[in-house]
Amino acid sequence: MMNRFKTKQLTIPLLLGLLGWALCGAIMFIGMAVTDIKTTLIVHVIGAPIIFSLISWFYFKRLNYTSPIQTALLFIGIVIFMDFFLVALIINKNLEMFLSPLGTWIPFTLIFLATYLTGVFIVKVKL
Repeated sequence: MMNRFKTKQLTIPLLLGLLGWALCGAIMFIGMAVTDIKTTLIVHVIGAPIIFSLISWFYFKRLNYTSPIQTALLFIGIVIFMDFFLVALIINKNLEMFLSPLGTWIPFTLIFLATYLTGVFIVKVKL
């Protein structure tokens, strides 16, 4: 029973992190189909922290298995992992996306901060 609970505590935040990454990917996919790359990246840099704030709000209100810092590290780790291995290496077949602060580094930072700060706020409100 204890191992099952620990697995659930790790699996749920992993799945939520993947959901956030997939929603950000949808912004990029749809954006590139309907507008130019610069506009798409601006919408993504605005949308990514909003998406992860909402996911974090749900997670910390309902589940709260991990601390805000653990969750932020887990979410950003998933995003970086998926962007590196799936998007850069398999889809784009190059690492050029990592040269763009607007395309990667700013959204990464904002995703981390949005997750962490949402968690800190929700945990404090619960006390």
